Amino acid sequence: MKVYIEDLSFDCIIGILDFERETAQKVIINLSFEYDFSNKDEFIDYSKVSNDIENIMTEKKFELLEEAIIYIENNLTNSYKIKNLKIKISKPDIMANCIVSLEN
Repeated sequence: MKVYIEDLSFDCIIGILDFERETAQKVIINLSFEYDFSNKDEFIDYSKVSNDIENIMTEKKFELLEEAIIYIENNLTNSYKIKNLKIKISKPDIMANCIVSLEN
């Protein structure tokens, strides 16, 4: 089974510049992963995964998108029986003329 959680959006502190550390900014996270659905007792609660990600991002206050992706990846793979996890984090408002994104 392949799961997609898309356009998870919230405000958090992320960045290395002074203004990025003072004011929360919007991030958008998209992820996908696979898991074995042969056992219905081991289903994955998508709302819990979404809440886990939002809690990580708002509590940790990362400086780099790279650090956030690695931390989220480690947390999700340790918490759930998933494989082939792909994460994309976007900061749509950080630059006037583009969206900055990073994907593992």
